[in-house]
Parts: sequence; C-alpha cells; structure tokens
Amino acid sequence: MDMKKVAVVLGTRPEIIKLAPVIRALGDHAYVIHTGQHYDRELSGQFLEQFGLGDPDVVLEGVGGADRGTQIGTAMLALTREFQARRPAAVIVQGDTNAVSAGAQAANYLNIPVIHVEAGLRSYDRAMPEELNRLVVGTLADVHCAATAHNADNLRGEGVDDSRIIVTGNTIVEATLASLEQGSGLIGHHFPDGQAPEKFVLATIHRPENTDTREALERVLRGLVNIGLPVLFLAHPRTRHAAQRFGLRYLLDQLHTIESVGHSELLDLAQAATLLVSDSGGLQEETTVLGKPLLVIRRSTERPESIDAGFARLLTSEQDIASTAGRAIAEGGFGVDLAEARSPYGDGSASERIARIALRIAAGTAVAAAVEEEKRTMLVTA
Repeated sequence: MDMKKVAVVLGTRPEIIKLAPVIRALGDHAYVIHTGQHYDRELSGQFLEQFGLGDPDVVLEGVGGADRGTQIGTAMLALTREFQARRPAAVIVQGDTNAVSAGAQAANYLNIPVIHVEAGLRSYDRAMPEELNRLVVGTLADVHCAATAHNADNLRGEGVDDSRIIVTGNTIVEATLASLEQGSGLIGHHFPDGQAPEKFVLATIHRPENTDTREALERVLRGLVNIGLPVLFLAHPRTRHAAQRFGLRYLLDQLHTIESVGHSELLDLAQAATLLVSDSGGLQEETTVLGKPLLVIRRSTERPESIDAGFARLLTSEQDIASTAGRAIAEGGFGVDLAEARSPYGDGSASERIARIALRIAAGTAVAAAVEEEKRTMLVTA
C-alpha cells in the first residue's frame, strides 16, 4: 500500500483534538488537509503543536472568515482539485463543521469512500448550521463511525444500512485522557493573585444563538456575572467581537476573561472548576471524562447522552442561568454521583478502530467487509 493514502480533512479546533488520535493511529498513511476555516495560532496552531501533528500536508486558502456558503463552496472546489491531483484511497471527516460538508461532497462526487467520525448526532433543530452539515454527510458517507448506540439508531432511522454503521465510541475519550496526562500546570496563572479560588466557574460561549444578537449575549453574560462565584470566562474571538460590537464589554470586565487556551490547559481548568457553563459540543463530551457538572446554554443538543447520564443540564439563555448554576453548585451537580458515573462515549479505543477500518479500505477491502471485520474484532476483544 502506498504511503499517505488516507486523507484526513479538518478545519477547526474540535476536529484537530478529536482527529489527532486517529491521525497518530494511521501513522505515515495519513494525509492531513486543513481547510483553513480556523487556521491561526490561537484557534489551530497551538493544538496542532500540542498533539504533535506538525504542519498539515495542505492548507487551503480563501476559506477562513468567509460566510458559510462561501466556506463550503470554496473548500469543496479546492478539495476536489486536491483529490484529483493526489487521489486518496479514503477520506476521513469528523463531526459537523463546514469542513465536513465540503470534504464529504468533494470525495463522494469523485467516488472516493467517505468515513464519517462521530456519525449520527442529531439535534433535530434545522436552525443549527451544524445539523444541516450532519444531514449532508449522513447521506454521503460510506462508513458511519457512531460514537454511541443512540447515534447508530438515529442513522438506522434515516435508512442507513446497518452494514455501513459501526459503534466505535468517541475519540474525545482518548484525546481527553492524553491531554490530562500531559497537563499544563497553569491554572493559577489565569487569576489576578496567581492562585485559583477554592471554588470557581469555568465558562465558554461562542455559538451564534448566544452571540449573534445583543439580547442573547447580554442575557448570558449577566447570568454569569450573577452566579456568585468567580467566573473564568474563555472568550472566543467571536464572543469578544460581539461584546465589543454590542457595547457589552462592561459585562466581560466583571468576569475573569482570558483568550482561548490549549486543550491540556482547558481540561486542567475544567477539572479544577466547581461548575462548567458552556454551549460547546466538545465540553458536553469531555465533562463525562472529567466527572464535572455542566450547564449547556443552548436550545437543543445533539448529545443527549451527557444529559441522560447526569453530567449535563440543558437550558436556554432566556432561562435563569444564575439560579440554576447556584443550585448545581450547592448540590454538587444534578443529583448523580459523577465520580461513579461512566462516560457514555466509550472506552478510549475509538481512534484505533477507525484507523483500522480506513487502512483496510485503503488496502482494497470493500467498505462493508472492512466494517464487518472490525465488528468481529470488537467482539473478540470485548
């Protein structure tokens, strides 16, 4: 088999985090293409460095900063040209970003097998741009690597043949464990006196539903300000710009606001925090490894497993964030002993399973046979 025959398409921080263990498992066979959606030091560079991935093989131009349609169209055209010039045996995409939609379309239209990591997530909320990306790749993918049985059921309900679905677990488990082991030792660095308070809240907010209008962002920030504990707020560039645009900097100034941090540093902070407040999809998964309670500030979630397992609670910005957070802090969570609860996202072997499937396909094994062989391997090692 020729080297670098499996193209891995990514474009954002969460994709880098979740695909890093897959890329490492693929070894020299991986061919990494960054769409350029979030390609700068703060949003991508430090994560590529932290996970030891080095520079991508290809970085596309003209994608970052554009509107959604332009991002997908530009990336799809560039990927089509790239795949024509250097045809991979398989293409891996992860999650629900614009890079996923562009990568799946470009590969499928050239009859290149598409392997979708974290397949089958559904919020059933078409107002979420990510939901449309999930539906697109759900139609085009040849192999659906579902993180949970619930995700697999979603796919079957949409008519996807079971021979193309495999429950691998979520690569976030091994990515989180690796980052925790690496550690950062920088927790106190982010607080005024150089030491973290005994109790504090860690918050991240960046989704359009919470940042695209002044009313929504003000509700979220006021809720954080009124929690009653120090709040360390990791301010995404979108959120910082929105606060400036809407005249809400004075609310940010009442929080301990810092810029984005590396994955190990984020997890160290989350592990030390009393409560997490976020609209992040990744934190909904990471919190189940950390054993921390999380308030999810969103209308809907495609990760009900975190809520069902007792790690998270869903509420919108219109609801009382401060009082809900206060109750969670006082009660130590949501009525579940999180120290004893198990993550619903698998055993930390997802990346190895996904890599084995990709390498079988790259070696010439038919898609259905590659999936079936991995299912047999999982039964033997269970």
